[in-house]
This record gives sequence, C-alpha cells and structure tokens, in this order.
Amino acid sequence: MSHYAVVAPPLYSHVKALQALALQLIERGHQVTFVQQFEARGLLSDSRIGFYPLGEQRLPAGSLAKTLTRAARPSGLGLVRLISDLARTTDMLCSELPAALEALGVDGLIVDQMEAAGGLVADALGLPYVSVACALPVNREPGLPLPVMPFAYSNSAQARHRYEVSETIYDWLMRPQARVIARHAQRLGLTSRHSLHECLSPLAQISQTPLALDFPRTVLPACFHAVGPLREPKPDTAKLSAHADMPRQPFVFASLGTLQGHRYRLFCKIAQACQQLNMPLLIAHCGGLNAAQVNQLKTYPATFVTDFADQRAVLEQARAVITHGGLNTVIDAVESATPMLAIPIAFDQPGVAARIAHHGIGQRVSRFSSASTVAKRLGRLLNNDAYQQRLHAMRAPLAQAGGAKQAADITEQALREQRPVLARVA
Repeated sequence: MSHYAVVAPPLYSHVKALQALALQLIERGHQVTFVQQFEARGLLSDSRIGFYPLGEQRLPAGSLAKTLTRAARPSGLGLVRLISDLARTTDMLCSELPAALEALGVDGLIVDQMEAAGGLVADALGLPYVSVACALPVNREPGLPLPVMPFAYSNSAQARHRYEVSETIYDWLMRPQARVIARHAQRLGLTSRHSLHECLSPLAQISQTPLALDFPRTVLPACFHAVGPLREPKPDTAKLSAHADMPRQPFVFASLGTLQGHRYRLFCKIAQACQQLNMPLLIAHCGGLNAAQVNQLKTYPATFVTDFADQRAVLEQARAVITHGGLNTVIDAVESATPMLAIPIAFDQPGVAARIAHHGIGQRVSRFSSASTVAKRLGRLLNNDAYQQRLHAMRAPLAQAGGAKQAADITEQALREQRPVLARVA
C-alpha cells in the first residue's frame, strides 16, 4: 500500500480533522505520517499515525507555544507577529520538506489549504497531492468576500466594491507570507505565486464546509468536493450521563474552542445573559480558565462549568449553542440541529458567523456587546422554531456528504491515478 505525508498548520482543530482522514486511510492499509515542526507531535492522539519532526534548528523550542499564544489574542501587534510566525513556519517547511519527503519515500501528500508549503514542494517534486480545507475554503471567487471578512452576502455593486477593497487590505497585511511563497516558488522553479489560493491541488480539493452552509458559489473547480465534517466515529451519546456537574433540564451550551477558551470576561457576559433569560448554562472552556475563574463562573445561577465536554453529545440535548464561530462547532451544531449564537473573534470566524446569519440558522453578535444584547439575540433563538427548522433541512445533505470516508475515497483515487477526481454533479 501507499505512504502519504500530511502537511498542516500546527493547530488542534486542523490536526484533529486531518487525523480522522488519516485513520480512514490507515484502516485501508496505508501508512500516514504528519510532517511538521517538532513541537507539534503532541497534537496527534493516535499512535498509528507517524510523525516526522522538522525545524529543530530554524524554530527553537518554545516557538509553537508563542505562536499559539498570539493566535489566541490576534489583534494589533500580536496579529502582525502571528503573521510573521506563520510565514516563518512556511519558510522552514519549504526548506526542509524536500529532504524529509525523500527520506520518508512518500507516494503523495495531503495538504491543509492553510499551509502553502505542501503544495509548493509537492509541485516542485512532481508528487501528487490533495488539498483539504479544514476551515472555510480559501478558494477566491469574484463577488464573494474572503472567508476572514464579516460581510453579509450581497451581489450589489456597493458590496462587490467592499469585498475588493477588503481583499486588497488583507493581501497587504499578509505580505510577509506572500514574500515567502513567492521566493520559494521561484527557487523551486514554479510559476509565480503569492497567496494560499494559488497553492491548491489540481487533482482534488476537499472541504469540510457543506455547500449549503457557504455563500452561493459559481466558479469552484471541478475537482472540489464538499464532504462535510472530518470526524472520527461518533461516540455513544450515553457518555453524556458521565458528566456529574451539568444541567438536567433544557440548557444552553457555550464553547469558544481551544484557542479562545481563556476569555473569562466573555464567559461572564454569556452567564449574565443566560441569567436574564432564566436559562441553565453549560460552559466548556477547553482548559483555558483557572480554578478561581471557574469557581467564580459557578456563582451565576444555574451555570455549570467543565474543561472539556463531549461536544456532539452535548449539542444533541442543548436548546442552543453559543460559539465563537469555529467551523467544527458550527458543523456539529448543524448535525444536531442546534440553533447558534455566534460571537466571532478572529480568523475565519467572522465569515462563518456571516454564513450562519445568511442561512437563518442562528444569530450573530459582537463580542463587545452588552449582556443584555446577548440575551436579546439568544432569546430570539430560543423562542423561534424557524431556526431549528432550517437546520433540520440541512441535516440530510450533510449526512449524505460522506465525511472522512468520502474524503479517503477521493484521496486514494487522486493520489493513485494522479488525475483530477471530478465532483459528482447533483
């Protein structure tokens, strides 16, 4: 069987999704090895998946922790430094990947859309590869805002101008990464490239985002496949009863993901909003809060706090979910038909929140809003069945998309045949 390398940014949610795809391939007899900076090894949780460390000289110990700290607070100077960190990682990978792939003897690559190095090096070495969008797809399209932008969808001339201006600003901010991509594309003898969307596979592009959740698209490549969530097998929902400290009646679930779980003040605001509605609340802070903060949150009436929860099981019982707009949580909420209140913070979260509002499956609110405003928006979700009805309509297409199994089928075919795998036409 074949040996595949995975190249992805060292972020928990991305690695978790790609691990689900990797395990599908391993169960079919393939060997899969993640290739990334040496400190990312701990993100993998299954010993069947290999890991090949890079960057021990270029990225000294502690580099990943600093990058993740900046990713958790991506504003001002922190955002500038984060972009530089990401560019430095791409530079390291472009320099060290060729020798690593030769040493591993891989037959093909699985490349996260958010890491340009995988596509650049694969093209230079003549290795087949597939691109995977663990976040909103980076594929650009005239008349659509970039996934990091908070704009509502519109085909008006004013909206299109806004999208174009914001794209120019984004590209200006991303200049450090653009320079790295351009330099290595030239060094590797490739055509001129400057951005992530120019480093995608011509064989297969796999996306977790259901088409029904995205804005209307008209120019996706024929090899683009929206397969839905890349997840490991769903756990038994009976595990939910193992949580001793959680509501036993209808409740709201709140999670801000692994990077933003430290936002104590925002959790307090959410607790105050639920208090105004007399609605029990379960908070999962993903290890971001200390004991004192947890104890203080528990002083709010009917507020339960845990570090981690079986999110998919919890969502099946929650009346609504308050989320930062992380794609994994949103897709889980669609799967369970749980209305969402999105409080986006960074990255593609504003774009995800805009799509939630566009499709009428939830509300969005600024993280700077008052607790009363949060309560008002949450009350709309709890008192209007239309949100859940729209979510129910999305469930069947999502279930039929195929998930990790379909992604593995596409990956096998693309890397074996080394020709485009065309999406089925509905």
